[in-house]
Amino acid sequence: MTVTDQTPLFIYTYAYREEEHSLCRLEMRAFFGEDTEASLIASPIGIHPDRSPFLRERIEVVHASDRLDEVVELAKQIHMGDETFKVIFVKTNDLGPADKWDYDRQRGIERDIGLSIEGEADVHHPDVTYGLVTLEGRWYLGYYTKSKAIWLDHMKKPRSYSIALSTRVARAVANIAVPEVAGVKAIDPCCGIGTVLVEALSMGIDIEGRDYNHFIAKGARENVAHFGYDARVAFGDIADVTEHYDVAIMDMPYNHFSTSTPEAQFALLGQARRIADKAVIITVDTIDGMIADAGFVIRDRGVVRKSHFIRQVIVCD
Repeated sequence: MTVTDQTPLFIYTYAYREEEHSLCRLEMRAFFGEDTEASLIASPIGIHPDRSPFLRERIEVVHASDRLDEVVELAKQIHMGDETFKVIFVKTNDLGPADKWDYDRQRGIERDIGLSIEGEADVHHPDVTYGLVTLEGRWYLGYYTKSKAIWLDHMKKPRSYSIALSTRVARAVANIAVPEVAGVKAIDPCCGIGTVLVEALSMGIDIEGRDYNHFIAKGARENVAHFGYDARVAFGDIADVTEHYDVAIMDMPYNHFSTSTPEAQFALLGQARRIADKAVIITVDTIDGMIADAGFVIRDRGVVRKSHFIRQVIVCD
């Protein structure tokens, strides 16, 4: 089978830490409308793998078949013109232990497909890389993209805060809140030092921030500017917001550095309901009743763990 422009298909490979398992699956559901316990997922939805801290590779499928020899034959339809190419056997697959391929066999099938493709191979600096992967008994060959861990660079920010989200978690939260970027306007009204802002801005999300602490809001502006992004980061209370947004991302205040009370938390939720159609709420407390009383309906949730410390990530509208 040749996959045409009318029937796009993408195969993604995933990797995550055990404590981020639930968060990873929540992000999957936000992107693709479904999740899986496997390390691979297939979808007609195209997401660049750089967006997620959990996505490792993407294969934009060109050819697919139940038979590997047929995929080798179909590769003859690929004509590279002036571009060079490389073929790789994707190591993340769903082959059982008895069916796993050793190194020599993997290199052998890469050579077979490479010989079928019309063009010049370049294993070091190819213009195009093709990936071969197997999923649920079928073989897929297509354009291969490996993710870059952009979020790692964002760890080196000038201003930090001990209880801020990690850049990995912040990136996933931004994706959960805004899986489709086009036309979506977001706000982080309790933005802290801007960890979520930086991750969202790096993915082209239209987002602005706000914090009621003047010095923290100043730190967020410094962090955003440090990475070359441009976004409004205001000093002020959420109650002062007059604009309306598609989604609000709220990391609820907590611990002994915060003077937040249940009444103050409820007020924050009520203001979020006022200014946004959707909210992604990060909380260490169980506040389902409070969320409902504020007028939200919980649609999905996940958790992220760090030792005995657990944060809930709750999707509401």
